[in-house]
Amino acid sequence: MEVVQSCLRQLSVWLQPYMGEIALTILATVLVVYGDVLNKHIKRLISPYHFVIRTTIFVLVCAFGYGLLIVFVTPFVKQLILMIPGLYRGITVVAVFLLLGYLAEHRRYI
Repeated sequence: MEVVQSCLRQLSVWLQPYMGEIALTILATVLVVYGDVLNKHIKRLISPYHFVIRTTIFVLVCAFGYGLLIVFVTPFVKQLILMIPGLYRGITVVAVFLLLGYLAEHRRYI
């Protein structure tokens, strides 16, 4: 049992310097996998408007909305990861990426 705990701790230590990048990657992957759902809702909301307005809103949402979402939400995701006890942090990160891979496969992105 001590060997397993040692391996879990070592994994967490290895990942610790990269928590910001890990949080960014998780958030970006979620946006890639589920961004089309959000785009469909936005498209449905703005469909009655003129082409120029629809295009402007879509560009603003895609260019600035997603960018701002990533910039401002990434620190919260990082803090959420850091709230996980150190022993389980590394394996949780690995499990989250495996879950995201499964969700991407389920949505036929892989």
